[in-house]
Amino acid sequence: MKAYFIRRLLLIPLTLIGITLLVFVIVRVTPGGPVEQGLQRLMGGDGESRVGAEEAAASLSAAQVLELEEEYDQHKGILRGYLEWLGVLPRDIELQGREFPEGEDAVEIPVPGTVHVAKVTKSPGGDVLLSGPEGADLGDWQVRVVSPETQARRFEKYAKGIDLPTLPQPRAVIFKPAFDGLLQGSLGYSWKYQDPVWRMILQRMPVSLFFGGIAMVLIYSICLPLGIIKAIKHRSWMDNFTSVLVFAGYAIPGYALGALLVVYFGAQLRWFALGGFVSDNFDALSLGGKIADLAYHGTLPLLCYIIGSFAMMTMLMKNNLMDNLAADYVRTAIAKGTGFPKAVFQHAFRNSIIPIATTFGGNLTLIVAGSVLIERVFDINGFGLLSFNAILEFDQPVIMGVLFVSALLMLLGNVISDLCVALVDPRVSYK
Repeated sequence: MKAYFIRRLLLIPLTLIGITLLVFVIVRVTPGGPVEQGLQRLMGGDGESRVGAEEAAASLSAAQVLELEEEYDQHKGILRGYLEWLGVLPRDIELQGREFPEGEDAVEIPVPGTVHVAKVTKSPGGDVLLSGPEGADLGDWQVRVVSPETQARRFEKYAKGIDLPTLPQPRAVIFKPAFDGLLQGSLGYSWKYQDPVWRMILQRMPVSLFFGGIAMVLIYSICLPLGIIKAIKHRSWMDNFTSVLVFAGYAIPGYALGALLVVYFGAQLRWFALGGFVSDNFDALSLGGKIADLAYHGTLPLLCYIIGSFAMMTMLMKNNLMDNLAADYVRTAIAKGTGFPKAVFQHAFRNSIIPIATTFGGNLTLIVAGSVLIERVFDINGFGLLSFNAILEFDQPVIMGVLFVSALLMLLGNVISDLCVALVDPRVSYK
């Protein structure tokens, strides 16, 4: 069994590479990315300044396209970009570019983060030399030259329907490369907020852990006993009544129920908060005040979190237990004098819990990922809302960071599910 779980753990990195590579390619090839959005703003297509939009489009230069590509780290190929995100290849942590003046072989470029100005000189043989003023340390900086033909291809890729009147001048780019990817513990910086992606994720983890953790405890502590009672009291009034309740809850989407609860219990009765996770003065409250504030803000979202899972978990427990209670080994145990409660909890229950154990690890992803729509309804700044906003804003570093955390938890959850099955079912050996 140990060898099996070791193999499963060793497969996690390879699976993560496949998942992240696929999503990275999809994000890069999807139209409407940050470069297209930036060009639309330059050409007055954002709805704010449409006067002179045609003139702005006609005056669009290849340098503007390249600057947008470099700003959003889109100036390299998809495979190279993914390897840089992964941390296998160095990426440009700082860069600055300018075009050579027409007819000249040298251009001066300000060095980012310093007061120095670097000089890039190209020789007739094609070599490029980077030099700086006396006392300037440019040892970490490198230089490359983008040819006019390459600039024209990049311009045509984004500015479709707009022709360059003439080929641009060669563009010199100074850059500082460094290994700064996933293997180095970095998920990059958000394009929109310029914050580290790790920090944005960790800031929202407590919110998702709060709702997800409490939801799991409530679901398992209520649904398992309820399923046992329903199996024992099959077709009784209690069984029928609880079935109506759990299936009614299952039929109502959590976000739809959330909207109703906000309107009635939040806006009309004022029993609970309309939204948010905590009050603005949460840090100044006492321990009892903080607990009351969390209950004031978290009761309605928590109800929406758990209502859909009640029916599945309860009926799964009931049906499995009923099947095992009708099995020969349970009837034999009762016939030999074993009491009914002992036959239920020491024989049938253990076999009935096996299918539920397979779902335990998968719930880890739900704990952290949360619910996008529920967080949207209650304006809770959690992990789910972070991923939702990242997709809307086309924030590739945040999308990849959220995907990595979710995929990692999903894969670990599958391993934990197998471990839970092995613990509750001695027949499973995984050899």
